[in-house]
Amino acid sequence: MMGVIMVLAMVFDMSDKLGDFLESGATAKEIIFEYFFNFMLLYANMFSPMIIFVSVIWFTSKMAQDTEIIPIWNSGRTFGRFVRPYMVAATFLMILALVINHFLVPRANKVRLAFEEKYYWQNMQVDNYHAEFPGEQVVYFSSYTSEAGYVNDFVVEQWNEKGELISFLKAKTAKNEPGSNSWKLNDFFERKLGDPKDNLRIGESLDTTFLFSIDEMATRANIAEAMTYFEIKDFIKRERLKGSTRVPTYEVVLYERSSLPFSTYILTIIGIAVASRKKRGGIGINIAIGLGIIFIYIFAMKVTSVAAMNVGFPSYLAVWVPNVLFGGIAYLLYKNVQR
Repeated sequence: MMGVIMVLAMVFDMSDKLGDFLESGATAKEIIFEYFFNFMLLYANMFSPMIIFVSVIWFTSKMAQDTEIIPIWNSGRTFGRFVRPYMVAATFLMILALVINHFLVPRANKVRLAFEEKYYWQNMQVDNYHAEFPGEQVVYFSSYTSEAGYVNDFVVEQWNEKGELISFLKAKTAKNEPGSNSWKLNDFFERKLGDPKDNLRIGESLDTTFLFSIDEMATRANIAEAMTYFEIKDFIKRERLKGSTRVPTYEVVLYERSSLPFSTYILTIIGIAVASRKKRGGIGINIAIGLGIIFIYIFAMKVTSVAAMNVGFPSYLAVWVPNVLFGGIAYLLYKNVQR
C-alpha cells in the first residue's frame, strides 16, 4: 500500500514540476536522487499513520470475512488480547516514525529544498519586512527580490536596554554579501543620538556589518521542514524574539512531527473496531469507511492548523485536538466492539 500511494504521489508531482526541472537544466540523476528519493521519504513517513490504518482495515477485514476472528473470541480470548499484537506493531512503527520525523526527514528535506531552490523556485520576494534581532536591533525594509539581490528602503534602529533609541541608519538600497554578515549600503543616512548633540553622516555608499544576514530575513515558509528537532526549537525561539508572524507556522511543523506518529495508535484501534466484524459488503465496505475516516481526520487537521496560523489558536492545541477527538471515538468503538 505504501508503494502504491508513493507511486501515485510521485506521478502527480512529476507531471506538475518535471518540465520546470528540465528547462532549468537539472540532470536525470539529480531529479531522481536529490528530489524524488527525498520526496518519497517525506511523504511516505507523513502518510504512514493513514496507510497503516488502511492496512489494518484490509488485514482485519480479511480475517473477519474468512471467519477467523469469531473462533478466537469463542476460545475465551478477550478483545484486548486480540488487539495486543496490533498495538505492539503500532508502538514500533510510532517510535520509528518519531525518529525519522525529527532527525532523518529534515536532512532529506534539506537536499530536496536545495534542489527546488536551484531548479524550481526562480525568484523570492519579501515585502514590508519588520523584525527585532538580538542586540536590540530593529530592522525594516519595503521590498526584496532574490533575482536583483537588493533590499529597498533599508532601515536599522539600534536601541539600548532602557528602550531608548541610540542610532538610526537608513539606506535607499542595501546588499548582503552571500554567506556573511557584511552589507553594502547605497545612498545612506546615519544619525547617532548623543549629548549634547547628535552625530549625522550622509554618503553614497557604506560597507558595514550587522548581526544578521539576508538569509535570515528572506526565507520561504517551508524552511522549518529542513531543520531537525533541536534546530527548529532554536529557530522558533529566535523568530519569536524577532516578532515574526510565521512562528505559528513553524510551531505547527514541529508539533505535527510528534502528533502524526502518535495517531498510529488511535487509527489502529479504530481500524480494528471497524473491520473486526463480518459485513455483508465485505472488505470493500470497510475500506470505504476507513477512507472516509481518513478524509475527516485530514480535514480536521487542516482546519485546526489554519486556525493556529491565522486566528491565533494555540499551535499545540491545533495539532493535538484531532487526536483527542478521534481518540474519544476510538475509545467508544473499542468499548462497543467488546460488548
